[in-house]
Amino acid sequence: MIRAALVAFMLMFGVHYANAQTLDPQNTLYLELKDGRVVIRLRPDLAPKHVEQIKALVRQGFYDGIVFHRVIEGFMAQTGDPTGTGMGGSKLPNLPGEFTPQPFNRGTLGMARSNDPNSANSQFFICFQPSAFLNGKYTVFGEVVSGMEFVDKIKKGDQAQNGMVKGPDKIVKIQVMADTN
Repeated sequence: MIRAALVAFMLMFGVHYANAQTLDPQNTLYLELKDGRVVIRLRPDLAPKHVEQIKALVRQGFYDGIVFHRVIEGFMAQTGDPTGTGMGGSKLPNLPGEFTPQPFNRGTLGMARSNDPNSANSQFFICFQPSAFLNGKYTVFGEVVSGMEFVDKIKKGDQAQNGMVKGPDKIVKIQVMADTN
């Protein structure tokens, strides 16, 4: 009875029961936001090249202090640009698309890119709500398994400015679970 209630609660908030039960420390991120910790399960089964690049950037400290430059209410929060403009990336090479039928649900992490499907680099977004129009067109590389309530509190941008945020929230720190004490 308790297990069934827990599963129902987790599904209601976009967390799959299996995800919460088994987390691989090598493929789990701790994302520290101003309001709390978000736990992210990476999906190398869907996007191995993207997961490896994200983990390499995390281990370099690339994301620490980077802003959520584009945040659209009811859609997503985007980060990963060191310039804060939506035009920047890392020094690592761009990645080829790793598109799958995996749907963009609440809490899904996807790679941002330009019109070129092979231009993903360091920018990523977290969906606030299901966004089926992205399915098969953007790379899914992870999912929030806990802390989505903290993602919901990220400062939203101006709708008239395509979600660009004045005085944006930042990533405090992000780590691979296996690298924490």
